[in-house]
Amino acid sequence: MIQLDSGNVLLKPSQRRQITTWLKRAVKYGQRLGDFVLNLTIHRVGKRCEVRADVRCEGQTFTFHQRATDWRHAMQQMVQMLVARLHSQWVFRAAA
Repeated sequence: MIQLDSGNVLLKPSQRRQITTWLKRAVKYGQRLGDFVLNLTIHRVGKRCEVRADVRCEGQTFTFHQRATDWRHAMQQMVQMLVARLHSQWVFRAAA
C-alpha cells in the first residue's frame, strides 16, 4: 500500500501517476516480501524539495530521505535507493 502526502508541493494528477509508475518495482518487491506499507511525503524547504519515505515491510521499518532542487530528481533518487534496499532484502530472504 502506498500513501502519498504532497505537503506544500502542488502535484498535478499526471505527476501523481508518474510517481506511482516509478514505484511499481518497489511495490512488486514489497508484495513479495509481505506486509508492505510505504508512506511518502514531499515538502518544499526553501528552494529545495525533500522527499521522505517511511517503509514497513516484514515487521521491519526503515526511512529514506532525499533533498534536491527539483522534486522529480529527489523522488527518482529516493526510488532507486528504495528499490535497491527491497531487492537486497528479497534476495537475502530467498538465500536463507
